[in-house]
Amino acid sequence: MSIKNDVAALLEQRRGAAVSGQELADRLGVSRAAVWKAVKQLQEEGYRISAGTNRGYILENETDVLTAEGIRLYLPERYRENPVEVFRTVSSTNTEAKSAALRGMPDGTIIAADGQTAGRGRFGKSFYSPEGTGLYMSVILKPHKPLSDCTDITMAAAVALIESVEKVCGIRAEIKWVNDIFYNGRKISGILTEAISDFESGMAETVIVGMGINIRTESFPEEIAGLAGSLGVFAERNRLCAEIASRLLDYAESGGRAELLNKYRERSIVPGRDITFLQGEITRSGRALEIDDNGCLVIETENGRETLRSGEISVVGGFKATPHN
Repeated sequence: MSIKNDVAALLEQRRGAAVSGQELADRLGVSRAAVWKAVKQLQEEGYRISAGTNRGYILENETDVLTAEGIRLYLPERYRENPVEVFRTVSSTNTEAKSAALRGMPDGTIIAADGQTAGRGRFGKSFYSPEGTGLYMSVILKPHKPLSDCTDITMAAAVALIESVEKVCGIRAEIKWVNDIFYNGRKISGILTEAISDFESGMAETVIVGMGINIRTESFPEEIAGLAGSLGVFAERNRLCAEIASRLLDYAESGGRAELLNKYRERSIVPGRDITFLQGEITRSGRALEIDDNGCLVIETENGRETLRSGEISVVGGFKATPHN
């Protein structure tokens, strides 16, 4: 790493506390002038670093600059060597991750961006991704198993995301089947899972899991303003990204499907509600009953019980805001 990145990593480790220029210089084996220059560069990049005579350098607690070094710092030791790439702006982290996977980047590679110019959701929808107010990330998984056995990955991503938001932000979010995350009655996150498969073998060689989270976004395009929302709190994106990625990788490795399904059901807000859904080009209605052991949505319709394995649903009347601690 460069001196600048090394200084950033050391200050990150002591966030909120003073670290003397001499200590930084000694630990990195460089001059104090080199440390001073690195700090200036970091400040220009948006790091909130205060300094004063006999005080040393202090990385302020509300600093939030998304970096590969910052993400890696919060990864558990078992994932510390995983490749991490961070961009200021990309068209889509999933598009970038696909390209990286085709270049041979390994399982567990993390791609993150400060903003997206063409963020994507399911069914060709866009995901509004302004710079600096959200977290946009993708994780490369290489499950090497039949495509039909990969349906749990989206479920794992949803559980990893809500658990991470609760740990880092203290907010209890919920899941709208199959891949939307809601908080306070509004959608604050979406998940897009895309597979690169071998047509002849039917094996999923690579699965790209993309997630976008509105953290401090305050204004949205008119077409989504009635539905979209944000966490509305300060969240250190490096830490949140690392937490989500490590939990997702843990779930992907463990194969503990029963535990994962129970966690998904606990946070699902669709069962018990009246819904509409598309079947071909026809809009139908029914009442959501439960999520079955395959992660599918069981609904009661005028024709009896039916099972939705995928698709887009709408909850009649939407979701009302509920108090959260």
